[in-house]
Amino acid sequence: MADSYVDSNGDGLELTDGTLSLRVDFMEMLPRLRQDRLSRELLVRAAKIKNLDRRPIAIDATAGLGEDSLLLAAAGFRVHMYEKDARVYALLEDAMSRALDNPELAVYVERMVLEKADSRNVLETLAFTPDIIYLDPMFPARKKSAAVKKKFQLLHELALKNEDTIDLLSTAIDVRPRKIIIKRPLKGPYLGDIKPSFSIAGKAIRYDCLVFA
Repeated sequence: MADSYVDSNGDGLELTDGTLSLRVDFMEMLPRLRQDRLSRELLVRAAKIKNLDRRPIAIDATAGLGEDSLLLAAAGFRVHMYEKDARVYALLEDAMSRALDNPELAVYVERMVLEKADSRNVLETLAFTPDIIYLDPMFPARKKSAAVKKKFQLLHELALKNEDTIDLLSTAIDVRPRKIIIKRPLKGPYLGDIKPSFSIAGKAIRYDCLVFA
């Protein structure tokens, strides 16, 4: 695959290699943000924290396209997002800027803070303890599966290597949040061979949750 780069198509920034293209548009997320559907989202169920008298804080250590961060923000979290790839960061920053112009999205996007940084370095020097740390290591698509759209090939090319993600998990554990949530393929192994406290599974993916006292 040719090297990808960020370009403008008139409606916002897109990641392209000259053939495939990828653009982030939070407008597509609006149906999932309705309260009747939001409460059924697997990630929202996994992230739920009881008996908290303040707005919970989440760290999305692998921000990517920001859709999971938006779900957490809509569920009431203040979300700190970290993305080290300059191209993905530019896409996400552009999407958040456009979303702020939409009143339905702005109320949630205002709870999201994006930084261009390696989350491993951030977690090592964190000045606060988050309630949740979320990791989405972007597992490879199954060869015979149509679940991953062709355009996401671009993002998979930029995904963290597995060993890097294991290091990130180790760093997250050292922070000792209330909970670490890890997105995994439904039948995939535990990340780093660490058995979760519990898992919430759907048809194709599951969320492994490590809970700390």
